[in-house]
Amino acid sequence: MAKTWVLTGSLDNFRATREQGFRVIGAKEGRRGMAEQIEPGDRIVFYVTVVQAFAGIVRVTGEMYEDRERIWPGKPGNADAYPWRFETEPELVLDEEDFVPAVELAGELQHVAKWPAEHWHLAFQGQLRPVSDADSELLQRRLRAAAPAAA
Repeated sequence: MAKTWVLTGSLDNFRATREQGFRVIGAKEGRRGMAEQIEPGDRIVFYVTVVQAFAGIVRVTGEMYEDRERIWPGKPGNADAYPWRFETEPELVLDEEDFVPAVELAGELQHVAKWPAEHWHLAFQGQLRPVSDADSELLQRRLRAAAPAAA
């Protein structure tokens, strides 16, 4: 059964992923064990730090592979190659002005309930985490609702 993962990253990294057409996702060097659990068919939801918002969904289309070509800027002075990579295809990607503020969903997400309500943002520290089916459905529903209607 396909899983849904939340990938936490900076706005700069999100923009770099956009420049790649949302066709590749990379996990940090230290996240290999987690990345090895991701399989084709899984979904990845983008959580963008600083703006604290959800930005889009991609579906994993290929097995994990290693590639150290620099795509993402990472943190200044602490560049990571994000070497554990997956081919992906975009399902839904929002424009920056349409991102869904995480605070609007924090009280409804099962994953966030593990933290005190006033510290909900701690639920999105670290780069990668799986979420429950209920959280996946909620995230998909809210992101689709935020997408501008097709012209």
